[in-house]
Amino acid sequence: MSNHPSSHPYEVLAGQRLLPVLRDADADEAVRRTTALLAAGCRAVELTTSTPGWAEALTRTAPLDDAHGRPALIGVGTVTTAAQAATALDAGAAFLISPYPAPEVREVARRRQAVFIEGGFTPGEIAAAVRAAGAAKVFPAHVGGPGFVRSLRAVLPGAVLIPTGGIRPAEVPDWLAAGATAVGIGNGLPADPAELAAVFARLARPHDAAGLDVGTGAEG
Repeated sequence: MSNHPSSHPYEVLAGQRLLPVLRDADADEAVRRTTALLAAGCRAVELTTSTPGWAEALTRTAPLDDAHGRPALIGVGTVTTAAQAATALDAGAAFLISPYPAPEVREVARRRQAVFIEGGFTPGEIAAAVRAAGAAKVFPAHVGGPGFVRSLRAVLPGAVLIPTGGIRPAEVPDWLAAGATAVGIGNGLPADPAELAAVFARLARPHDAAGLDVGTGAEG
């Protein structure tokens, strides 16, 4: 995985600031929605293992480009076993995400030098994930609210923090202001292409987050 600022998932997420999390009825729906997101200016998308046929959807979307001609970064979330991690990476996943501490996945990511954003809820779980890879998914985020992320940011100043779970699109700015690197959104994004593009244009940084240290996350 390249650490170039334009291609490392941490840099892309820090610039995009919103991570769509797709849980769909089948692979075709996942591909359709991913294609629409890429056309709207999104570059990083999270498919999930809860979607039937997710590996097929990943194989079909991983080679795509975004609206600016840059390679898409299609990750896989809800990865909790070594088998899921290996399948995802074999199918072209740009990153892996778990909802809670997943040592099996961490080991596969380490061995394959893959980016792994490990989930946690307690400060100890989140800090352990950050120590391992520089990043953590904060889940379920709505329980603690933006104030919880603000407190985490105070003691983990350089971490990539991605709160996910129960967050509505209109609330994303509050989470970003509290210190989130990017915010995972599973529901509520507009279906209209122009409205969807406006969401990403409004939230995106003018440039990829230039000063973010991605060196600790390259090996998951």
